[in-house]
Formats: sequence, structure tokens, C-alpha cells
Amino acid sequence: MPRRHRYLLALLLAVLVPVALGYLWRTPQPSVPELPPHSYAKALRQAHEGQPGAARVLYQQLQRDDLAPIRRAALYAELPNYPSPQALKLARLDLEHDDPMVRRAAIAAVRRLLPAAQRSLVLGPLLEDDEQSVRFAAVDALLGLDPDAIGLYFGPLQAALEQYQQTLEQQPEDAAAQVHLARLYMHEQAFDAAAQALARSLEVAPDNLDALATQVRLLEAQGQHDASRAVLAKALALRPDSAFLQHELGLWLSRHAQQEYALLALARAVELEPDNNDYRYTLALTLHELEQVDAAQKQLEAVLSREPANRRARVLLIQYWKETGQLQNVQVLLAELERQNPDDPYLQQGL
Repeated sequence: MPRRHRYLLALLLAVLVPVALGYLWRTPQPSVPELPPHSYAKALRQAHEGQPGAARVLYQQLQRDDLAPIRRAALYAELPNYPSPQALKLARLDLEHDDPMVRRAAIAAVRRLLPAAQRSLVLGPLLEDDEQSVRFAAVDALLGLDPDAIGLYFGPLQAALEQYQQTLEQQPEDAAAQVHLARLYMHEQAFDAAAQALARSLEVAPDNLDALATQVRLLEAQGQHDASRAVLAKALALRPDSAFLQHELGLWLSRHAQQEYALLALARAVELEPDNNDYRYTLALTLHELEQVDAAQKQLEAVLSREPANRRARVLLIQYWKETGQLQNVQVLLAELERQNPDDPYLQQGL
């Protein structure tokens, strides 16, 4: 063998032998147990359908750092049905996510997870976020809180609110934007500006039912109750089979202490749109106010049969069953809730 080759072979051995010995003598590291594998789609479906273990797999997905922003944001639409300290912790972490879409989704979740008195401490800093859409989402989440609840963030909220209004003012051809602008002005009791925004919305989209409903509330806020009902009556004359308008009529009658008549309108809304669980929930509340507890319970049972993850309906039905002493039914609902989310704060209350 030529001398040069012998030198190269010796050099190679000098490098490889210590590496091999180090590999053989190294201290074995304990293996890290992996979480049970759950696909994103399966976890999202499990949470949406309120299946057992839904909270656990939902939290696992939110702990991942490889999800696309749109997928991560979709998880937050389900999170408010599974409240817990862990849920709030995950949402708070994503308030600082790099993607604005995720931050907005986390804001919406925190808005439903926290009571009003605690919301501003968590969401207040986002009123000065670098992204305009995130600042505006924070405004929407904090609007309506009293000054004491807003606390130190009153100034930033007003500044962001003015920016929001200016931005929407520049979108006169967007009917939805003008309705939203009207609501922002109503919050400040700037009723003339709100009326102008609604007029622009209805000019662009005369059949915009959301604008009509907002117009009703604007007139009520100004004490024009007869005029507000006239707007509803005119709209209903043109669209008697509109579940939305029947529901709005029911809400108007409820606000004016006409519960018996409200019940008729709310029931009609459910008849026209039986799959709308929000309408059924409102109907259940009205039935309960009129001491028709059995009928109220049936409406909530119907909601849960369609949407087992609906925590709001589940908790209300538990309360109604407690009132009537149906503790066996209470236990069944609590057991289902525990299988969905064993850390749900409501479970600490027991029977």
C-alpha cells in the first residue's frame, strides 16, 4: 500500500474510533413519552360534536407549533365550549401569536371565556397591537364594559375606537361595515351619526335585515318605541316568513315586557328555522320566564340533541332541572359534561 494511503487510513481511524467509543459509552437518555396521536381533523370533529375527551384533544392540538394559522384559528371557535384554566392559558399565549388571524381568534375565545370584569386586563394590551384588525377586534371585545371594568385601558380603548370609526367611514359602499359603524356610534350615543351610517347601509342593500334590526334598536335608544315597532311591522309585512324578523319581533316584545306575545313570535321563528339553536335558546328563556318549565326544558333538550357541545344550553338545562328536583337528569348531564371536559369549572359546583 502506498505510504500516502497508509497516512490517510491512519487519520481516518484516529477520527472514527473516538466517535464510536463515545457512542457506545454514552449514558442512555430516557425516552420522552409521546401524546396519543390524534389528527387535527379528528380532534376538531370531536370538539365540534362534544364527544368524550373533546377538551383534551382540543388542548393537545393548540399545543402544537406546526399548525397553519387558519387551522389554529378554527380551533378557537370551539374552545369556549371547553373552559378551564388550561383553555385560558392557551388562548392567552396565542394573543401574542405572530399571525394576526390567530390573535383575532384568540381574542374572540377570551371574550367568551372570561367574565366582563376580568376581560380588560387580558385584552387591553391588544388595543395597541401593531395590526389594525387586531386592535379593532379588541375594541369589539371590550365595547360595552363600564369604565370601572375597563380601568387603565379607557384611554387606549377610546383611541382605537376613533380609528375604527374613521376606517369604517371610508367604506360607504360596504353595507355590513356601515351597520357595524352604526353600532359603534350607538355605544357613544352619537345617534345622528349612527342613523347616517344605517341610511348608507340601507341605500346600498335595502333588504339588509341586520341593518333593519339595528335601526329598530337605534329608535328604541332614542325613546321612539312606536317608530321602532313600525319598522319591524313594515319589514314583517314584506317578509312574513323571515325567521330572523320573527325572532327580532320576539326580542322587541320581551324588551317591552310583553312576554306572552313575545312567545308567539319566538316560537314562530323556531318553526321557520328549526335548526337555529340560538332561536331555541331564546325561546327556552322566555318559556321559563312564563313558568312553562317543561316546555323550556324540551327546547334545551332539542338544542343538545343537535349540538351536544353547546355548553351554554347544557348549563341552563342543568339549572332548570335542579329547580324542578330532577336530580337524576342533572347527574346524567353532569356526567356527560365531565366526559367532555373534566376540568370544567361548573363541575366544581356539584349538585
